Amino acid sequence: MNDHPSFGSSTERIKAWLEGQVLHIRFNNPARHNALSLDMWEAVPLLLEKAEQDDNVRMVVFSGEGDKAFVSGADISQFGDLRAQKEAVTRYEQLAEAALQGIYEFAKPTVACIRGYCIGGGVNVAISCDIRVASSDSVFAIPATRLGLGYRFSAMKNLTQLVGPGYAKDIFFTGRRLDAAEALRIGLVNRVAEVAELPALLAEYTNAITTGAPLTIKAGKRIIQEVLKLDTDFNADMCRRLILDCFESEDYAEGRRAFMEKRKPVFKGK
Repeated sequence: MNDHPSFGSSTERIKAWLEGQVLHIRFNNPARHNALSLDMWEAVPLLLEKAEQDDNVRMVVFSGEGDKAFVSGADISQFGDLRAQKEAVTRYEQLAEAALQGIYEFAKPTVACIRGYCIGGGVNVAISCDIRVASSDSVFAIPATRLGLGYRFSAMKNLTQLVGPGYAKDIFFTGRRLDAAEALRIGLVNRVAEVAELPALLAEYTNAITTGAPLTIKAGKRIIQEVLKLDTDFNADMCRRLILDCFESEDYAEGRRAFMEKRKPVFKGK
């Protein structure tokens, strides 16, 4: 499976290739269960920009390398020197937000094809896509409360719009893991298939979408996005401040240390 020359990735941790009219973007960090590093966040918007301008690309499919994980979260090995410092936190969050917004606002259909762990940032990628299909052995979780980090507004909005406020609070407050059956039941994913049948399920979607009327699909996606827009009294500054307060807290430093030391964190609300 060779990379299409028009879609060379800026990092080896992202594979990109064209299959017919489908651009595949694969997270390729299997040693860390496809955890997202800075270079991976940076590569996604560049690929989407090329795909946006290429009329031969009708849709994009996101997947993870190997059979263990779609994306297992952030690359924790970078936390010590990247996310521990105020400026580094800001940079990481900006790159991640740009990539996720790029996926959400991409004019053509996007599908997340999930197998294995879909944790933290993996959920964020998946819920930024239009459609999610998953294997029956997939596992979902948002463990932000186990680390004391701030969970960005756009991801919370996408989660709430998908599963409703009740399930969003359940998933977020507890940080618990959901199996594929529960993810399907609450609307976190659209369809689930046995592992051997996942490629056929994905092909069902790629065939239907690439043979549909592109302008009709594009209009439908844009109109749905307009329907979901927020009221004008939304306080964006307050949300940004709340998230930054988390990242600047003693609890975040404790959560990060505890994760690296493989122990339970002791949070103090400071």
